[in-house]
Amino acid sequence: MVFLRRFAPLLVALLISGVASADSEDDGELKQWQEAEVQLPAAPRSETLQPFYVSAVSDNQFLIDLATLSIGNDGVIRYVLLIITPGGGRNVTFEGMRCETREHRMYASGRQDGSWSRSRNNDWSRIREVYANRHHATLFMEYFCPSGISVASVAEAKNALQRGEHPSNKRNW
Repeated sequence: MVFLRRFAPLLVALLISGVASADSEDDGELKQWQEAEVQLPAAPRSETLQPFYVSAVSDNQFLIDLATLSIGNDGVIRYVLLIITPGGGRNVTFEGMRCETREHRMYASGRQDGSWSRSRNNDWSRIREVYANRHHATLFMEYFCPSGISVASVAEAKNALQRGEHPSNKRNW
């Protein structure tokens, strides 16, 4: 017992230094996420647009330009989204989605002449199941991030969009 009392501070110091050195070794392996530099794509072309279903509540038409669909080394799924209103209004955006954090962001808005206007807001936003932005939740759950896990390839994402859902979301009734 006297031994433990006398050497306890030394044992604690050794344990702490061992944990500290183990942490510093792990720091080299664990890198903080950093977003890759993004190049703006070409304007969407009608022949590469793929519609996707969002909700019976919305009269808007939602389309992804399959030619712009990519998955970066940073894990971000990037795509051009086109929303057409019943009155003919068109909203074109170049966006990114992070399955790991359930977030999305807009990189740019499309202009009528096919050029882009970069977004002033570079923040990532949480994807929520709300009416106003239901298309982000749909893309997340049904196509790009089934069960919260990113698709493994662009081909897998394209296949899900063309099928109308990701195969892992198929319900066995």
